[in-house]
Amino acid sequence: MKVKGVKEIENTLINICKKEIEQCSYEELYTALLCITEEESKKRARSVEGRKLYYISAEFLIGKLLSNNLINLGLYDAVKSCLNAHGKSMAELEETEPEPGLGNGGLGRLAACFLDSLATLNLPGDGIGLRYHCGLFRQRFEDQSQRELPDFWLGGRDWARKTGKTYAVSLAGRDYTARLYQLAVTGYEGRTNYLNLFDLDTVDPSVISKGISFDKDDISRNLTLFLYPDDSDEAGRLLRIYQQYLMVSAGAQMILEECVERGSNLHDLYDYAAIQINDTHPSMVIPELIRLLGKEGIDFGEAVEIVTKVCAYTNHTILAEALEKWPKDYLNTVVPQLVPIIEKLDEIVRERTEDASAAIIDASETVHMAHMDIHFTHSTNGVAALHTEILKNSELSRFYSLYPEKFNNKTNGITFRRWLLKCNPKLADLIEELIGPGYKKNASELERLKDFAGDEEVLKRLAQIKHENKETLAQWLGHTQKIRTNPDCMFLIQSKRLHEYKRQQLNLLYLIHKYFEIKSGHMPKIPVTAIFGAKAAPAYTIAKDIIHALLTLSKVIEDDQEVSQWLQIVFVENYNVTAAEKMIPACDLSEQISLASKEASGTGNMKFMLNGALTLGTLDGANVEIAEAVGEKNIYIFGQSSRQVIRRYAHGDYSAREWYDTDANIRRAIDFLTSEIMTEYGTQEKLERLQKELTNKDWFQTLPDFNAYIVRKEQAIADYALNPMEWAKRSLVNISMAGYFSSDRTIEEYNRDIWHLR
Repeated sequence: MKVKGVKEIENTLINICKKEIEQCSYEELYTALLCITEEESKKRARSVEGRKLYYISAEFLIGKLLSNNLINLGLYDAVKSCLNAHGKSMAELEETEPEPGLGNGGLGRLAACFLDSLATLNLPGDGIGLRYHCGLFRQRFEDQSQRELPDFWLGGRDWARKTGKTYAVSLAGRDYTARLYQLAVTGYEGRTNYLNLFDLDTVDPSVISKGISFDKDDISRNLTLFLYPDDSDEAGRLLRIYQQYLMVSAGAQMILEECVERGSNLHDLYDYAAIQINDTHPSMVIPELIRLLGKEGIDFGEAVEIVTKVCAYTNHTILAEALEKWPKDYLNTVVPQLVPIIEKLDEIVRERTEDASAAIIDASETVHMAHMDIHFTHSTNGVAALHTEILKNSELSRFYSLYPEKFNNKTNGITFRRWLLKCNPKLADLIEELIGPGYKKNASELERLKDFAGDEEVLKRLAQIKHENKETLAQWLGHTQKIRTNPDCMFLIQSKRLHEYKRQQLNLLYLIHKYFEIKSGHMPKIPVTAIFGAKAAPAYTIAKDIIHALLTLSKVIEDDQEVSQWLQIVFVENYNVTAAEKMIPACDLSEQISLASKEASGTGNMKFMLNGALTLGTLDGANVEIAEAVGEKNIYIFGQSSRQVIRRYAHGDYSAREWYDTDANIRRAIDFLTSEIMTEYGTQEKLERLQKELTNKDWFQTLPDFNAYIVRKEQAIADYALNPMEWAKRSLVNISMAGYFSSDRTIEEYNRDIWHLR
C-alpha cells in the first residue's frame, strides 16, 4: 500500500492552504490534514461480500481523531516530520481539534475500540448512534463542586460528513426526519468502515438556558442535544425513549435499505446483516425490525425468527438499576406503534416459561428491555469471565436455564493503536526496538518482552520513559488545570465514571487516613500524588458529594505545609479521552477498586496495564483475568471476594453502622468529613449527607474493605520507593501480558462465535 512521503505531504498542504506552511495557522493545517485523511480513507473503503455487522450503541467515545487516523493510515511520521521541518508542532496542532462529545465512559470507549479493530481486521462493520450536539456535559469545578455546562464541540469542521440520506421516524404520533451523518473509521493497515450518526436538522442549542437546563418537551429542538439527558423527572425519562427510538428506527431503516441494495429479499436478512445490541439502550431495534419487516409483507412469526437470528446482545452490568425498564405507559406515549409488538413478544415468552420473573412485561406493566434482548436474540454475552459467570449463575440464572446455548463470554479489550502508539510513543518505540513492529497488529507478541525482565538497561529505560511521561502530565496539568505537581512523586490514579460501586469514596477515606498518619509523624516512604478523573451524572447527588469531599480535602491538604510536602490530591476537571491519554502513560499505580461482583469488566485497567502501571484492585471484572495473567507478585489484590459480597447481599446482614462503631480508623476517617476544617473549606450539607450515607447505608460495602485497602496500598507505595528496579521489572511483566486484552482479540472472538463475517 503506497504511503505518502514528507514531500508529498508538504506539497498537498501547500496546495490546500494556498500558502507556505510557515504562514498557516494551526486551524488551517488541521482542516487541510482532515481533507487529506478523508481522501486517504476513501481509498480503503471496500465493498461488502456477505454479512455485514451493525454495532448499535448510545455511545461512541471516539476521542480526537486526527493523530489516530494518521497512524492507522501510515501518515503520522511523515506529517510530523513535515510540520517539524516548517517550525510547527504536532502537539500544538492536536490542541486545535475538538473532542467529539459522543460518549461518556467505558461503554462508549469500548465501542470506539471495537470499530477500530473491525476495520483493522478488514471486517465489514459499521457503528450506529446519535450525533449529540453538547455531549454529556462539560464539567467545571466551582466552590469545590461539580457544575455542568454544555459541551459545544460542533462549532468548527468535524469528521462526521452530512449526507443527503434521511429517514422518517414517528415519535408520539408525529413524523420527524432523521438525517444521516457518516464518519469514516480507519483501521490500522486495514479497511475503512463508518460510524453512522443520526440527527434532526431542527435541533437548536439555543433552547439551553441555565447550565444544561432546557425545555424537555420541545422534542424537535432538543432531541439530540445531550447524551443521557437528566432523567430525574418524567419529561427526562420520556426524552431518553425519544432518543433511543430515533437511533434504532433510523438505524433499522438504513440496515434494511442497505441489505436490499446488496440483494437481500429480507427473508434472508441473516445472510446480509448481523446486529449487535450494545447494552439495553438500543433494545427497541428488536420490535422495530419486526414492525418494518411486517410492513414488507413478512408475517409476524417469521419476522420474529429473522430478527432473533440476526440480533445479538451484550450485557454490560449486573446492577439492577442499569438494566433499563420502562413503564408501558411511557412507550404508549412515545412509540405506540411498538407496544402491540412488545405485547405479542411477551405472550410468546409466557408460552415458553411459567416463570413470571422472566416475562418482558411484569405485573406492574413495566417493560424490561434486557429480558426482551435475551429472549429475542441468538446470543447474550458478558464482558469478562467473572461477569459472565455471575450472569449465568446469579443475576440472569433463570434465563440461562432457558437458553444455555445463548450465553457466552467476550472479555473486553482496548485498541493498542490509540492507547500505546498514540498516547505513549516513547514506550511504543522502545517495544519496537526490543521485539519489532509485529505487536501493533498481533498483540500477543508483547509476551516476548518477558525475555528482558532481567535486563537492567532495559528496565532503566522503561523507568526513564515513565518519568518523562510524568513530567509531560505535570506540564499538561499546569497548562490546562493550573495545578503544580511533582513528577518525582508516586502517581496513583483513579480515573473512571464517578459511581459508588467504583468506590472513589474508599480512596477518599484512605486519603483522610493518610492525612492523619502524616500529622502523627508517620511519613510515607515517598511523596504520593493521588489523581482523579471523573464526571458524576447531574442528578446523582451522592456521586457529586464524593467529588465535593475530594476537592475539599485537596484544599485542606494544599494549605497544610506539614502534609502537602508528602501528599497531594489532584482532580482533573472535565475528564475525557484527551486527559486520559496524558494520565494513563504517567501512572505508577492504577486504582481499580470497585466492589467485587459489581464491575462488569473495566477497560481502564487494561490501558493502565499496557502502559506499565501496576494494578491495585479487587477481584472484580477483568481484574481477575489481569491477575491470572501477571501473577500475584505483579498485582496488588485486596478485599472481599465476589462470593462474599453476593452472600452479604443475599443475607441482608451488612451493617455499616456496626463497622463505624467498632473500628476506630473507620470512625476517625468518616468523622473528619464534617470536621471544622473540612466545613471551613466545603459545604456542610454535602459533607454531612455523604457522612450519613457511609455510616447508615454504604450500599457498596466500602467499610469492610477499608483496612485491607490501606495495607495493600501502603505495601505498594513502599515497594515502589524501596526497590525501583524491581518495580520496573514488574511493570515490564504487566506490559508483556497485556496482549490478551487487545480489542482485536475480542473482535476475533465475536466474529468467530456470533457474527460470522467474512
